[in-house]
Amino acid sequence: MKIDVLTLFPAMFEGPMSESIIGKAIESGRVSITCTNFRDYSENKHNSVDDYPFGGGAGMLLRAQPIVDALKDIEVHSPETKKRIVLLDPSGKTFNQGLAEEFAEEEHLIFICGHYEGFDERIKQHVTDEISIGDYVLTGGELGAMVMIDATVRLLPAVLGNDQSNKTDSFSTGLLEHPQYTRPRDFRGDVVPEVLFSGNHQKIAEWQEKESLRKTWLRRPEMLEKITLSKKQQKWLAEIQQEEQAADQA
Repeated sequence: MKIDVLTLFPAMFEGPMSESIIGKAIESGRVSITCTNFRDYSENKHNSVDDYPFGGGAGMLLRAQPIVDALKDIEVHSPETKKRIVLLDPSGKTFNQGLAEEFAEEEHLIFICGHYEGFDERIKQHVTDEISIGDYVLTGGELGAMVMIDATVRLLPAVLGNDQSNKTDSFSTGLLEHPQYTRPRDFRGDVVPEVLFSGNHQKIAEWQEKESLRKTWLRRPEMLEKITLSKKQQKWLAEIQQEEQAADQA
């Protein structure tokens, strides 16, 4: 995968994009990440990339020319790749695991990081997606781009040490991930559930699925509205609700 980032602050990506899983993915050649300062494309004598909005209003807008010319330059240097161009915009669609999975199927992603009050609307004619990472406003799009790159790159084949890891992640299955434990078996009186030592893989799998359902119902019940529960899961959910109600009354 090839990733390009258009940003006014390329240095922000040097640490996060060179460490941990992403750093290893770059070293192995599974992904390349190039950060370009689109100020370098400004045709303004002062190299400015922003201007006052027509009609008045607070703040400054990013001008179309530097960003559009930077995109054209990327096309010149990589004409053979199909590109998905993502504009980081608070008014865009909210990023989620489903979008990360979509992005992981692409061969070339381009992220445009904004600053100031917003963008000249004509920039949006050159993008495929307008994405936000949540209902809040950041100083710029850089942190949002890092979040999306991290969530995407870890889904690429052979990037994670265990190829099954991303298949059981929270949100990938539609449920939050089940509780997990490691040694010691008894930590200051808090004991690991006995079923995990049973050696019965079916019982362990059923316990994990039921506990995923429990965690989701307790912490993120709205997620259950987006999936279709099997008859077994419906039965488990009824049991969970009874168990939690009994615990509250105890």
